[in-house]
Amino acid sequence: MSHHHTHNHPTLSGKNLLISIVLNIVITVAQIIGGFISGSLALISDAVHNFSDVISLIISYIANILTKKKKQTKQYTFGYKRAEIIAAFINAATLIIVAVFLGKEAIERFNNPHEIKTNLVIWLAILGIAANGFSVLLLKSDAKHNLNMKSAYVHLFTDMLTSVAVLVGGLLMKYYQIYWIDALLTLLISIYLIYMSWSILIASTKILMLFAPEDVNIDEVAEDVVKVKGIKNIHHVHIWQLNEYDCHIEAHIEFNEDIKLSEFDLICEKIEKLLLEKFQITHCNFQPEFKRDDLKELINKD
Repeated sequence: MSHHHTHNHPTLSGKNLLISIVLNIVITVAQIIGGFISGSLALISDAVHNFSDVISLIISYIANILTKKKKQTKQYTFGYKRAEIIAAFINAATLIIVAVFLGKEAIERFNNPHEIKTNLVIWLAILGIAANGFSVLLLKSDAKHNLNMKSAYVHLFTDMLTSVAVLVGGLLMKYYQIYWIDALLTLLISIYLIYMSWSILIASTKILMLFAPEDVNIDEVAEDVVKVKGIKNIHHVHIWQLNEYDCHIEAHIEFNEDIKLSEFDLICEKIEKLLLEKFQITHCNFQPEFKRDDLKELINKD
């Protein structure tokens, strides 16, 4: 067997995530109390969303710590490298569930609009904009290259936008007494949350299901490997993402001649370099074969 590892992962800031957690706890408590006092469904919706943010950010924070500190052991041979992917999946899924619940409540509120204490709504919306806006800036850099941080970033960014919508709604209700706008904003917020979370849910699901990365063409990988001198074919190929950074391949490689183990190692080094540079595959595991009587299918359909 030949193995190859390459690790060049960006360093993430858990401190920024912790600050965002504290800020969201403050916002959640303030908005849930203010929502019930004012009678605003949109403000309660924002508070519920903020509460989901708190849970999601805590999950992301724990996943970030586990990923950086917990190493591989004999029992956990991959360590906690998939913790952040699980966190991203949970974050996206919970946000979609919350959005569906809020949308249902908004539709019911259309038929029974309530008079709302708008001053409280306006000031708490401003608080939400300020706190979430600051949190968004803290996580913006990490969100560019980490799915877990991106899910946390999306939570905070969408919550900032919901606070903007609540503020606009509060102003319209205060000066024009358009109380049905509260339900409309809640419905729009819920639709937007589903839209923003869906791509993260799908991406994390594909990684958890061990699907090959979308930008890696297995046929092209096989064609390039067979071009290496001495190789007859490659079969029983599996390509998957362990997490966002580590892409693995395992395969059987049949040789034209009964070569020495030292020759096999040299050929594997060429393949590993090729796959890393062209396909960003960071870990290779190859089984050498010579005139072995087995199926030579590229994908083993067992």
